[in-house]
Amino acid sequence: MNPPIEEGADARRLLLVVEDDESLSQSLVRSFERRGYRVLRAASLESVEALLAQGHAPGYAVVDLKLQGEASGLACVQRLHAHAPGMLIVVLTGFASIATAVEAVKLGACHYLAKPSNTDDIERAFARTEGDVEAALAPRQASIKTLEWERIHEVLAATNFNISETARRLGMHRRTLARKLEKRQVR
Repeated sequence: MNPPIEEGADARRLLLVVEDDESLSQSLVRSFERRGYRVLRAASLESVEALLAQGHAPGYAVVDLKLQGEASGLACVQRLHAHAPGMLIVVLTGFASIATAVEAVKLGACHYLAKPSNTDDIERAFARTEGDVEAALAPRQASIKTLEWERIHEVLAATNFNISETARRLGMHRRTLARKLEKRQVR
């Protein structure tokens, strides 16, 4: 276990990585440590809460959207933001959708990135905490497949990423939903 960090300049460079994929977690930890961050790791909401209870106060967090089993990183975002509203939280996901991006930002994330994203992308996201009024608008209409994907993720977020309940609400078989999610996963 890591000892609690003291307040001050060091606290701002303390980063929490919430990722259940061991290899990705190790890669992020090594990369951020090379950049001068002190890094804590967690693989679930329970381990995040244990670290916070020990007195750790990270200034940054990188949270995977989909954690062990059917757990949601959105619950971690909510808990981290409640603990420290000034914490900069970036959500990483292989299941990007507008619905989950909106929910992540509403719950306290400062940015939302689709995997694969590297340390440079994440640091740029930490630096961009303000919106950009000059952002270009997409000129094309969304396809039926994109609209279906967005609806699936909207219902996933509403059911706290419960696959069975999402399938029931969408009126499809659970295996059909699982295949659709696997097919569109960004690798």
